Amino acid sequence: MPLEFSQLTLSPGSQLLVKNVNWAMFEHILEEMSETTAARLSYSNGLLEIMVPLPEHEVDKIIIGNLIEIILEELNHEFWCLGSTTLKNDQMNHAVEPDTCFYIEHEKQIRSKKRLNLSQDPPPDLALEIDLTSRTHFDNYEKLGLPELWRYDGKTLEIHLLQEGHYQVSKTSLHFPQLPLTEVIPYYVERSKVIGRNATMREFRRWLAERLAL
Repeated sequence: MPLEFSQLTLSPGSQLLVKNVNWAMFEHILEEMSETTAARLSYSNGLLEIMVPLPEHEVDKIIIGNLIEIILEELNHEFWCLGSTTLKNDQMNHAVEPDTCFYIEHEKQIRSKKRLNLSQDPPPDLALEIDLTSRTHFDNYEKLGLPELWRYDGKTLEIHLLQEGHYQVSKTSLHFPQLPLTEVIPYYVERSKVIGRNATMREFRRWLAERLAL
């Protein structure tokens, strides 16, 4: 009798690599695990990686996601946040689950969709990866054509922009070039751990309003 993935127990912060997984097997595992665990998956050419986030990983993800939403609101940009939705394209044999992702320029194209099909739909415009115990799968995002990827390691924020099919580190965001985000995002993540989430968001809104008024 074959082993079912629902039988596996992974502790927070742990990773599991599974070799020789074809696309049909990956689809089955994805469906099974979506009902049984909060684990995140990454798939590339037969190699499946399963990772269970640490609590601090989830905290950083939520805080940075909140900060991004405030920026988009203050800039009056419509957006659609799809969280850690599985981004996959069977034609490319790649899939990845970001910590969170946003449709901004292409928000209207996917606003009413219940399911994504990245062989037809555009990828998200911005994705975030928290790298505390895992590694960012840049090649997966490159294959999917995602234009901007943020990587936060608990201390620093890196902004990666897709240029000619590969990511290049940038000091500024493609979507928010007027803001020094590699400086302020880590600062406000740490502030949230001192003064609390709500106080941090209020403080960030004040800073952002002053910055945008310059």
